[in-house]
Amino acid sequence: MLTKNLNHTIKLGKQFAKKLKKGDLVALTGNLGSGKTSLTQGIARGLGVKGYIRSPSFKLINEYKGAVPVFHFDLYRVNNIFDIENLGYRDYFYNNGVTIIEWAEKAKAILPDEYWQVNLFNLGGTRRKIIIKKVKT
Repeated sequence: MLTKNLNHTIKLGKQFAKKLKKGDLVALTGNLGSGKTSLTQGIARGLGVKGYIRSPSFKLINEYKGAVPVFHFDLYRVNNIFDIENLGYRDYFYNNGVTIIEWAEKAKAILPDEYWQVNLFNLGGTRRKIIIKKVKT
């Protein structure tokens, strides 16, 4: 899918949220500025989260209450798998909410057997290419 601006990326996230159910995990990959946080904002809105959704770059995890709880990880500052394990990730991955992970390639070794893989690409300016697929290992 192609999005032409920030609002379009957020709208795509809202639409994608309709496919998600409690217990799902969304693994986001893409360079800085590729739209991971904007897509996350749309997903969270689509799941009934109110208020401001921001990337938890320094906290690593933000929890949002909505019709479906959202657990938003940002692994940009994480250096190894042990740092992720120390976060207590299992409590989030296998919960009654939707877990969204930015920089999910850093957590590949611990992702569940089934999850949504979302790859984001910056096409210049505000245009993004977004590929969404269900992964079953």
